Amino acid sequence: MFLEREIHAPLRRRLEEGGKVLLVFGARQVGKTTLARHLIAELPLKALELTGDDAVVSGLLASRDAFRLDELVSGYELLFLDEAQRIPEVGLALKLIHDRHPELRMLVTGSSALDLASRTREALTGRTWSFHLHAFSYRECLAVRNAFEQDRRLERDLIYGMYPEVQAFDTDADRGAYLRELHAAYLFKDLLEMGGLRHPRKLVDLVRMLAYQVGSEVSYTELGTSLGLSKDTVASYVDLLEKAFIIFRLEGFSRNLRNEVTRNGKIYFQDLGVRNVAMGDFRPFAVRQDQGALWENFLIAERRKRQLPGVENRFWRLRSGAEVDYVEIEGANLRAFEFKLSAKARAKAPASWVAAYPGAGWQQIHRENYMPFIAG
Repeated sequence: MFLEREIHAPLRRRLEEGGKVLLVFGARQVGKTTLARHLIAELPLKALELTGDDAVVSGLLASRDAFRLDELVSGYELLFLDEAQRIPEVGLALKLIHDRHPELRMLVTGSSALDLASRTREALTGRTWSFHLHAFSYRECLAVRNAFEQDRRLERDLIYGMYPEVQAFDTDADRGAYLRELHAAYLFKDLLEMGGLRHPRKLVDLVRMLAYQVGSEVSYTELGTSLGLSKDTVASYVDLLEKAFIIFRLEGFSRNLRNEVTRNGKIYFQDLGVRNVAMGDFRPFAVRQDQGALWENFLIAERRKRQLPGVENRFWRLRSGAEVDYVEIEGANLRAFEFKLSAKARAKAPASWVAAYPGAGWQQIHRENYMPFIAG
């Protein structure tokens, strides 16, 4: 299934403008190469496609030989470099090409942000536009299905997630097989090939443990004790998993009260298919004990896909136990949300929240009103 991605139009506009290097980051298999090739096909530009998986290309770019790089791009109007994270110090090579050929449009994709984003941006200060590509979003899917049709797929999506290929398969058996292959061969590839990763097997074990703790506050000390790792090592692995777009974190929100909890954050998965394959659990939604965790992860992950830059995401809890599932901070605006599967499970904003933040918005999101929350 082909969907026009939400970043397609702004990415095309920047590509037509020229003048800067366009960086597209995202997890493996979310459609970065497909998106880039569609863009290139739309534009009347002579394009050169290279990949960092090609040892010759990687060696040439890493050498930063100006004469050979001039030869490489000569006669082309657009350079598309895929899998850029495979090339050592790729930012310096891109800077050299950009400075010597400012008229050349450059589109660069990377399957993780493992220092690639920071190193590339540092080398290309003032020369880039950056984009993040997620797996498919419900907002994007509504371009080809109406809300009723999309809602009918909800329970399946809560189990198998939103990866483009998963969405294209006709059977759950194929969806599960694809996710198992993704988990075994691709998902941790960038992480496991890093020379500084001392305990690769324990990284996979950590992902499985995090999958069981979705929606709960996470203690790095407790995880480290279970894995036989130090708290600092666990923290560094969590940071790597976030940079590889496998998980994301929510920190506690606090402004007013001394007993607001901010020490331990919560961890969610960018895609529920990845979470469930890490657990080895593709049971139907109706029979699962973790329905609440799946629902909460789904809503927050989908909401983040539609957010504009600058929106902060948090949760809120007091030591007394009062809590709010999800808090958004956008400038001076504060919005709180409570997640329930059933509309019958009526909930009110905690009195302590209302007293501390009387001007904040509050809304309960449930099975009957979730679509505007995640899709606009």
